[in-house]
Amino acid sequence: MDQPKRKFYTPSEALPKIAAFCAYQERNQKEVESKLREYGLNEDEAGEIIIRLSREKLLDEERYAQAFVRGKYRIKKWGRRRIMQELKQKGISDYCIKVGMKEIDGDEYFQNLVDVLEKRNRVEKERNQRLRRQKLTLFMTVKGYENDLIRMALDDLGKEPEEREGTRLEG
Repeated sequence: MDQPKRKFYTPSEALPKIAAFCAYQERNQKEVESKLREYGLNEDEAGEIIIRLSREKLLDEERYAQAFVRGKYRIKKWGRRRIMQELKQKGISDYCIKVGMKEIDGDEYFQNLVDVLEKRNRVEKERNQRLRRQKLTLFMTVKGYENDLIRMALDDLGKEPEEREGTRLEG
């Protein structure tokens, strides 16, 4: 049933559509190629359009990596490991990943980790301290933070419970 709705485009029809697609938000080469294939273009036609978009600076993997890192780090509060993993899955080159990762400020990064950890700690229901620490560590690991930084933040969390908003173990 999906087939009749699908429209195929010539390369000259596809170019303005894909240019608008790229102008709307940062895209990576894989996304653009996939979209061009949906338009019914073959590999060579798609390749030519991708080269043209790159030349015209509508498609830029470095810029994409930088925007991706900024968004995931500032808005979603992801850690370095998760961001790098996601960029690799999207087919971004190691060089572009390295350029993108420069968007992360070390101090702000650690503060993000602490903020996310404190927020999670406030809602964690586990009362057993050892299990609670394990759960918080797992949560932060899934977010993509490094184990040594998680440990440091957890140790700080344990040092000053009286300075935090009451005791978090109350229900």
